[in-house]
Amino acid sequence: VQLQASGGGLVQAGGSLRLSCAASGRTFSRLQMAWFRQAPGKEREFVAAIRFRGGSRLYADSVKGRFTISGDNAKNTVYLQMNSLKPEDTAVYYCALDTGSAILSSLSLPSVYDYWGQGTLVTVSS
Repeated sequence: VQLQASGGGLVQAGGSLRLSCAASGRTFSRLQMAWFRQAPGKEREFVAAIRFRGGSRLYADSVKGRFTISGDNAKNTVYLQMNSLKPEDTAVYYCALDTGSAILSSLSLPSVYDYWGQGTLVTVSS
């Protein structure tokens, strides 16, 4: 399984970016995907997750109301629309994939995920 993330870049505070992450390599009967991020000198933190079957979503408090996670089941692709970006959103963003049946509340835990993408850098200037 491969995860290919894209869409990062440099944006001014208040701006928007859309990240994409496409999964390939096998057929997925169950699919849950998420975005995590890691800022310089900090630990990796959860951003958002989606359960493709049913569409349930989970967000970190720090991004609620600004970021939206969505998925395209036919393309095995997850998106992260990031609006009202702040300098503190600067980080490398990683997508992750779970092929199991983890409960929604556990989707914020990195240990749930079987596969990880390579990361895409988002830089927000003040």
